[in-house]
Amino acid sequence: MAEKNEALRGLTDAEVAARVAEGRTNANTDVKTKSVRQIVAEHALTLFNGVNLALAVLVLLTGQYRNMLFMCVVGANLLIGVSQEIRAKRMVDKLTILTQKEVTVIRASGERAIAPSELVADDLMRLAHGDQVPADALIVEGYVSMNESLLTGEAKPVSKGPGDELLSGSFVDAGSLVARVTRVGAEGYAARINAEAKYVKAVRSEIQDTLRAIIRLGTVVLVPLGLGLFLRSVLMDGGSLNDAILTSVAAVIGMIPQGLVLLTSSVLAIATFRLGRRMVLVQQAYCVETLARVDTLCLDKTGTITTGEMEVAEVVAAPGSTPSDVERSLAAIVRANEADANETARAILRYAAEKNLPATPVARVVPFSSARKFSGCVTADGRALVMGAAAFVLGAGRAGEADALARAFDATERVLVVGEAEGFLDDGALCGEVTLLGCVAIRDEIRTTAPDTMRYFLDQGVELRVISGDDPRTVSAIAARAGVPHAERYVDATTLATPEELDAAVDTARVFGRVTPQQKRELVQALHRRGRIVAMTGDGVNDVLALREADCSVAMASGSAAARNVSEIVLADNDFSHMPEVVAEGRRSINNLQRSAALFLVKTVFTAALALVCIVMPPYPFIPIQMSLLSTAVIGIPSFVLALEPNHERVRGSFLANVLARSLPASAAILAALFSELVVGRALNHSFDEISTVCTVLVAFVGVALIWRISQPLTALRAALLAAIVSIVALGCTVFAPFFEIVDLTGSMGVVIVVAGLVAVAFFNWMYNRSLAGYETNEHFLRLVRRVEGKHDGE
Repeated sequence: MAEKNEALRGLTDAEVAARVAEGRTNANTDVKTKSVRQIVAEHALTLFNGVNLALAVLVLLTGQYRNMLFMCVVGANLLIGVSQEIRAKRMVDKLTILTQKEVTVIRASGERAIAPSELVADDLMRLAHGDQVPADALIVEGYVSMNESLLTGEAKPVSKGPGDELLSGSFVDAGSLVARVTRVGAEGYAARINAEAKYVKAVRSEIQDTLRAIIRLGTVVLVPLGLGLFLRSVLMDGGSLNDAILTSVAAVIGMIPQGLVLLTSSVLAIATFRLGRRMVLVQQAYCVETLARVDTLCLDKTGTITTGEMEVAEVVAAPGSTPSDVERSLAAIVRANEADANETARAILRYAAEKNLPATPVARVVPFSSARKFSGCVTADGRALVMGAAAFVLGAGRAGEADALARAFDATERVLVVGEAEGFLDDGALCGEVTLLGCVAIRDEIRTTAPDTMRYFLDQGVELRVISGDDPRTVSAIAARAGVPHAERYVDATTLATPEELDAAVDTARVFGRVTPQQKRELVQALHRRGRIVAMTGDGVNDVLALREADCSVAMASGSAAARNVSEIVLADNDFSHMPEVVAEGRRSINNLQRSAALFLVKTVFTAALALVCIVMPPYPFIPIQMSLLSTAVIGIPSFVLALEPNHERVRGSFLANVLARSLPASAAILAALFSELVVGRALNHSFDEISTVCTVLVAFVGVALIWRISQPLTALRAALLAAIVSIVALGCTVFAPFFEIVDLTGSMGVVIVVAGLVAVAFFNWMYNRSLAGYETNEHFLRLVRRVEGKHDGE
């Protein structure tokens, strides 16, 4: 008795204070979301913002403040990106707070409830059914059934007693215990895995990479071009310093796709808002694009395909008994032990409710114990009923009787026997012979929406892989029930002794069982080496490394905080059936963005080429305020309208190739029209203001033609959009002409506009048709190649 009291002696306040001073606390055990300062810094300290700020300072020196309107785009882009990511961060942080529970500790001053972070080494903690283990510990008192699925992926409960180790992140499935903390903070099992996931995950986005490449290229090109224009204007043409700055800045602004950056941020922000209304939290906006391009989806079994709960598969009666008698006996036992029901008992409780089984008065309750592996009760009429593992209920010699009944069950189902004993001893042990009444098969409950979700991804050409820490036969059977093709091609990861064996298994197997956290990551890496775009779902600490490695990772809100914090997407209601909605939203966003992006790259390409021409043949025909008019009317408004339309087609081809197929013809046509005005205008002695006006109208001409082409088939909305664009340009060139520094048309200006405009539009249409024809031919060829590859893969 004295030894037991010594074992249960808690720490004194002085001992706790000493451990806190030594840093032996349970703080900083989880992967944290980015701080607000980090988020702001990531969005603010970019090359795009730096270049625009430098240009704004130059314009500021001229005193022409209205020419700084382009900074509104920069500010809006920064605001959208920062606010969206901070909103997602706060939602995920709130989920973490809601899922945290205080832990009861036993100290010399008495028992108290504290936050898990306040635990210190050697603390005694009391845990009961449903509690999560906050720190690695050794059991001092009590026998329990532990759920370690968030750590290992293994759904089967593990029985533990005094002297056994508890791992942080596991749950008490049944029973209660007192344990002494052995490892705290970064030393804990879960924290060690989390530490490997604390590197910064690079955003994998073709659109973002394209934008960055364009901005980098523009930055490299704009410096010599801008400087060349400036020096030409000041040194050779005798222009004023302010005029030289304004024309140079106008050229540089045109080379930077400001509106495309803002459009991308806006479209993705709208996508995240729409998904948020469906309980899907997007922590990294560009992952919407990645998921729209995914061709391989790696699924964790627990919490993704399954609900994380168990269900009754079948009840079989033994000879001399009836199924209804077995069901009533089961109901009586689990209802008597309902206060401490584990997953298995809760499955039987739901079964009893569905079958509307009658209540049975109970005189005595025999709670489950992991030491004896059964639970039971004594009914009011004196029947001693017991349910548990066959070897412990019937004895090792009679376990074969249960095996004979269980032959009809699936090999992956958990089988429990139900019997009637002569009675129970005072300590709950069985006494006398046990009569076998029947068996009940328990299995993982598959989400009702799982088969439809799997079918959706298969129809979209996405390959499915199931990666779990559970028994491979169990995972294979569950995957088959959920509709995963080739689920019979499974492998036990414990047999993959070398990296080469694991790499080879990727080509043959579709289901991987008993996979360690490190192997999950290696499997994703192997898929990447095969050129796959991989999405990964998971909810446990054992999934964190793979979630970090995947191109797009999806976590369940009910899972570990680490899994939520490292994932780009969090399903707040734990419903995997939202995934098709996420993919559809991504496709709408990316397909429309590709179409609208063509408008922005038109300006980037023709401005860069025009700047080069104007170094030789000045003047550069635009000032910043005129570029703002064109950017708003011909690019900004139509791009936003077109980007928000419904579009669920598969994302095909390269983003840049798709965009250039539409933008290059327009850029070439605009450049030809502007060059003609520079030549003809000089011959006709047009002033700078007249040349600037003609060039502005010519750009609008070809811009409207491009919008007409990318708006096909024409709808009522698109027709209204075209009318609005023409109206805005007309108003800018007439009513608001002084503001945009546009002059009245002369006869010669009108002739140039009509002739050059018609020729440019005809030239644009010819090039556009040829460009799309070539692109579609290449796409057709690629589809044939993919079809042949898919056929070989199926064989």
